[in-house]
Amino acid sequence: LYRQAERAGGDPLLVVQPVKGQLDYADPAVLSALSSEPEVVLSISHEKLGKDRQAMSKPIRVKHRGKQRYKKYFHVFDYLLNEKRCRSFWSPGVTVDMFTRTVPIDYRLLQERAAKLGMALTRAEAVTVTAPGGTDLLIGLKGRKARKDDGDFRKPGSGGNLPAGEVFISPELGTSEGLIAFDGSISSDKGEIIIKRPIKCTVEGGFVRKVSGAGEARRLRGTLERSVKKAKAMAADGSIPKDRGKEFGKNAYNLGELGIGLNPDARIVGNMLEDEKAFRTCHIAIGSNYDLDAEALTHLDGLIREPTITVRYPSGRERVLVEDGTLL
Repeated sequence: LYRQAERAGGDPLLVVQPVKGQLDYADPAVLSALSSEPEVVLSISHEKLGKDRQAMSKPIRVKHRGKQRYKKYFHVFDYLLNEKRCRSFWSPGVTVDMFTRTVPIDYRLLQERAAKLGMALTRAEAVTVTAPGGTDLLIGLKGRKARKDDGDFRKPGSGGNLPAGEVFISPELGTSEGLIAFDGSISSDKGEIIIKRPIKCTVEGGFVRKVSGAGEARRLRGTLERSVKKAKAMAADGSIPKDRGKEFGKNAYNLGELGIGLNPDARIVGNMLEDEKAFRTCHIAIGSNYDLDAEALTHLDGLIREPTITVRYPSGRERVLVEDGTLL
């Protein structure tokens, strides 16, 4: 990628740091490079980019015209992308096999599908997700706008994964109710878990209240508990304000995302970069959301196989978007 950027007339800078996980800080050199506001950012990390120690302690505040409140960013990268100061793609854990299988796809078809699904989710006031594994979940969507990871990263403010292929949306805060039965794979602070025995999560008021199951469920509970513990420790040592420590701890259990996989060549391999793009799946994340109004230290994507996804519009009309894993 570095050589190709040079050949394309760019002036690339390569920055390397040790492997970073969900709860680790990025190296200062990485954050310094991002703070120089490059036009393009490519993140090819083994796991994660790492958290921004300075912005977590003192958020980057931006006030937009016509808005009374400042928008807060807890990472310089989020600031650059959301304020349209860069464009980017990020591929944590990508392999040569994954890249060659899942990147050369029909992007026109992907973008058509993503646009239709994104519009349907944005116009809806609620969505229900059911699946043979036991999932039966209601999610409010009022005031939310769907996002597309469709491979088009040409404009400032655009960004996503390579491999691309999903539509996703942040649930309306406090509205999600029901049961999630994760039966594909799920993220943890110690790597992805291929689920052999379903993880069942009871959801009330927008938060996971109970996690049940076997070994996979214990690993998920451990990650959630460590996320809360890390937030408390950061507040105690002054890395972040005390009220933010409580907020991050609480939001570790928040429902942060509903996503629908749209890459026909992706499959469940135990790497969430590819897993969440797989056809015939949807994913729900526990933790921080993409609208940046429910911040947490972790964002744990979990897959549901063969879902049926039905939106409800303000008029009361319902529309099935996905039936038993098949796009309609």
